[in-house]
Amino acid sequence: MPYRNFATFSILLSLHLQLSCVSMEAKSQIQIPRVKLGSQGLEVSRLGFGCGGLSGIYNPPLPHEAGCEIIKEVFSKGITFFDTSDLYGDNYDNEIMVGKALKQLPREKVQLATKFGIIRSKGFQFAVNGSPEYVRQCCEASLKRLDVDYIDLYYQHRVDSSVPIEDTIGELKKLVEEGKIKYIGLSEASVDTIRRANAVHPITAVEMEYSLWSCEIEEDIVPVCRELGIGIVAYSPLGRGFFAGKAVVESLPDKSLLVMHPRFTGENLERNKVIYARLADLAAKHACTPPQLALAWLLHQGEDIVPIPGTTKLKNLETNIGSLAVELTQEDLKEIRNAVPIDEVGGEREYEAFSNYVYKLANTPPK
Repeated sequence: MPYRNFATFSILLSLHLQLSCVSMEAKSQIQIPRVKLGSQGLEVSRLGFGCGGLSGIYNPPLPHEAGCEIIKEVFSKGITFFDTSDLYGDNYDNEIMVGKALKQLPREKVQLATKFGIIRSKGFQFAVNGSPEYVRQCCEASLKRLDVDYIDLYYQHRVDSSVPIEDTIGELKKLVEEGKIKYIGLSEASVDTIRRANAVHPITAVEMEYSLWSCEIEEDIVPVCRELGIGIVAYSPLGRGFFAGKAVVESLPDKSLLVMHPRFTGENLERNKVIYARLADLAAKHACTPPQLALAWLLHQGEDIVPIPGTTKLKNLETNIGSLAVELTQEDLKEIRNAVPIDEVGGEREYEAFSNYVYKLANTPPK
């Protein structure tokens, strides 16, 4: 039943969190298993870590020293799969920060993923470029910023609908042959683009938004990836922090990009708070927190799906790791899904600035 009085809900949520505190601590002290991502040989930790937030996507950017300390702590917990991009942070800040952290870690034990293809213009405006020349230019620049000899998994961040995907992947294939990247990935790519790309060179992973309130890829992307032996990396697995309480339990920071996101504003946010209340209720039933339950639900969708939650707070890291110990039955999974009816979610899943680059529109011209 939805909470009509949000103050009452807040009190109940506080009680839920207190009751699950001991359980959370126990669940965070678990060994993180390893899984195969795709069928090309890449092995990663069952949970990855999204590094972008360290450079100020949803929260103020961290100084490099503080960001490096978090990355080292993440690694010490057993998470070895790190995700960044040349888009994250001003002046490529995130790749530079991640590169500094890698100098303090055993490189051979880290699976490093970064991305290319989105060009930021003035303000919150973007374009994409998938030309072979740009592919190579971006890869060389990322290698230099990260200060590494190779990138484990290199994604096209968004598909350039003006360039045949065969041309883009053809250049990535050359980079694999040169040893500059080990595996090729796509992000927000359509079914047709995935099939055509995989015919040029095996695609190891497709990175897609996937969470309790963004499940549309189950209809088309998940089946084709499983058919072709491609792993799925789930970005924003906590609904851009919503299922961890952003804009519900805690207010948004002043400069957070979420103040422009459709699901975090106005009437949409009020509708979505009701959904959060339902999830909090179920989390108490399972002696865990809402973010743990949301991540556990996703982890139960298959070992070929690897979520990459990010955080700037170590207590949230412990919470995320604890999701691995939450056991759910098929009936539990159905109940959790039913608590977040897609037709009741307020707002589109993507920022308006990226609305032209969602995967259903990501087809490219024939070669």
